[in-house]
Amino acid sequence: MAPRDVASYLFLALVWGSSFVVMDHNIQAFGWAGSVSFRSFLASGTLFLAARATGRRLDFSCGPFPLFVVGLTTVAMQLGFLSYGLPQIGTAMSAILVATIPLFTMLIAALWGVERFRLGGLVGVLLGAAGIVLLVGFPSQPVTTAFLIGCAATLASTLSAAFGSVYAGRRLAKTGSWEITIGAFFFGGLLSLPLVALVPLPGVPGLGDIGTLLIAGVLMSAITYVIFYRLIASIGPTRAISVEFGVTGVAVTIGTLLLNEPLTLPQIAGGVVIAAGCALVLGVIRLGRAEAVAEHPGA
Repeated sequence: MAPRDVASYLFLALVWGSSFVVMDHNIQAFGWAGSVSFRSFLASGTLFLAARATGRRLDFSCGPFPLFVVGLTTVAMQLGFLSYGLPQIGTAMSAILVATIPLFTMLIAALWGVERFRLGGLVGVLLGAAGIVLLVGFPSQPVTTAFLIGCAATLASTLSAAFGSVYAGRRLAKTGSWEITIGAFFFGGLLSLPLVALVPLPGVPGLGDIGTLLIAGVLMSAITYVIFYRLIASIGPTRAISVEFGVTGVAVTIGTLLLNEPLTLPQIAGGVVIAAGCALVLGVIRLGRAEAVAEHPGA
């Protein structure tokens, strides 16, 4: 890769890997519903204002419905389920489960007829399932109802992201990344906003809370999405989506070393198995001729 691509790749891994800690703080300050809705409006508004300020022409001729579906799945449901589950299972566990997005993307794309099953992809899906069993079956904390619900919510988040990714690839292939991101985050924020009435803010946010929300909306959503789509155009979707491995590595390191979140050996093994499964799905490891799968960024 060119030096600019390497810098972008490392930047995404570090920022998205750190986003789990910022997300956890925002959940405590704004509630899981508020953190999703406010972050989404910030991301959409930031890109829209940046486009207006730079004279960038935005083309929304695709219509609102496809953007509504992508906003529902890849923003409202993905971030909503992830934000709900994260406090139950911790940042490290959440990050490892999020790394299954390529597995579910490949499976949904194959069932939808967008792609055909490959040997490597099929083996990768099976390995990913085995890794999930290791993670959930041998946790570092007691298997309580809250823990199981947290795992289920996080997996629902990855399924939503995978479906939205495949849908966007089919319906919005000719729509620019700025338009997709602005529309998806706008509808995602709009759809999650009514939930704030059911999950009210825990208290009055302080300046530090507002600062972390700005970081999540502007840096970890708006800016990173633009960089990610540019990276796809430069090095291809298969190599770009592999940044998820780096994201998981950074998040797990932060969770275990800085936040003192324990991990069991079976969980570490589960993470390795999931990484191997994703590598097979993405074609990084090949068992024959491999093809790229649809891509989707991290949290």
